Amino acid sequence: MQEQVQIFLKWIKESSNIVFFGGAGVSTESGIPDFRSADGIYNQAYKYPPETILSHTFYIKKPDLFFEFYKNKMIFPEAIPSTTHKKLVELEKDGKLKGIITQNIDGLHQKAGSKKVIELHGSVLRNYCEKCGMFYDVNYIIQSDNIPVCSCGGRVKPDVVLYEEGLNENSLREAIKLISEADVLIVGGTSLGVYPAAGLIDYYKGNKLVLINKSATSYDKKADLLINDSLGKVFGQVITKNNI
Repeated sequence: MQEQVQIFLKWIKESSNIVFFGGAGVSTESGIPDFRSADGIYNQAYKYPPETILSHTFYIKKPDLFFEFYKNKMIFPEAIPSTTHKKLVELEKDGKLKGIITQNIDGLHQKAGSKKVIELHGSVLRNYCEKCGMFYDVNYIIQSDNIPVCSCGGRVKPDVVLYEEGLNENSLREAIKLISEADVLIVGGTSLGVYPAAGLIDYYKGNKLVLINKSATSYDKKADLLINDSLGKVFGQVITKNNI
């Protein structure tokens, strides 16, 4: 495994056009549970399946149960950036990393200091009134008794992409551009089982596709470099100009 890591480090050192595509595994080391692992949210017992609760239909029909689940299982205000988050910031400062494309909604990349972040599935940090469009921060959602309501009387909806909802077209176009122009594409902490997000990998045209994930994915055979290890352990070995 160390041989693969050395190749990874060499590619990073030699490249000035790196793009990182990440999933839940980036944030599990910050204490945020993922969805699909053995201990993940989707394998816990609830009255309704999490996939159902986090759907647009459920949000509309049972908003009280939606927000109960959402506030208990989707918001982690005390979480701090992991080693991977911090190393990506340093790579960006060094001019090597051109952008981060994340499936996460926790805002930890920005909290760490990353500037170019495309959030495919939105963010828990942004919330909007469905009636007047007024913005509310995450604390407003946390502190609301149940269903958050705007001063105008409208319901406040988290700016996250629920099941049955489409991804933001501008975010998709920007992600496709970054991936298609990348020299090195690092895919980390994701099972690549969520579409259309996972399909974005197919836009990569280079020959340095790095896949870092503890478990197997459907893209393993397509990777130019496969590392089955934790992101923190791998990224902890990355040396940058402002090494941390």
